[in-house]
Amino acid sequence: MNNIAITWQTEDVPADEPALESLVRAICGKFGVSGATVGVAVVDDAQIGELNRRFLGHEGPTDCLSFDLSDHDARVFDLIVNGQMAAREAAQRGHPARAELALYVTHALLHQLGFDDVTPDQARRMHETEDEILQHVGLGVVYNGPPRS
Repeated sequence: MNNIAITWQTEDVPADEPALESLVRAICGKFGVSGATVGVAVVDDAQIGELNRRFLGHEGPTDCLSFDLSDHDARVFDLIVNGQMAAREAAQRGHPARAELALYVTHALLHQLGFDDVTPDQARRMHETEDEILQHVGLGVVYNGPPRS
């Protein structure tokens, strides 16, 4: 069993902890992860921008950050996702903000499970996996979804 803790620190996307917890459980199940602790913080541009600068040396907000805090005794992942950016992107892309936020959570957790998106082939594989997971949990194709008309 995985321990999942979700904190909501922005009102840009309506809080739905049960849906995010279910998503994290589905991803962990798909990849055989058990006994892990996964923290998810939904924050705003300012909060994630500060963390991005402090930990990665990058200026400005980003969609998500993820950290592996595991030690030899336990797997611990911290995921920080930008609810404010999710709301903006969802409006531009024509899908619900909760779907965009779920994409960020999925992306962040996949990074901790060995996925990367540095090369075009890695990015394609990662984004296809994201959409497969999001379809499985009932959100449909989000990353590669049709453009808004």
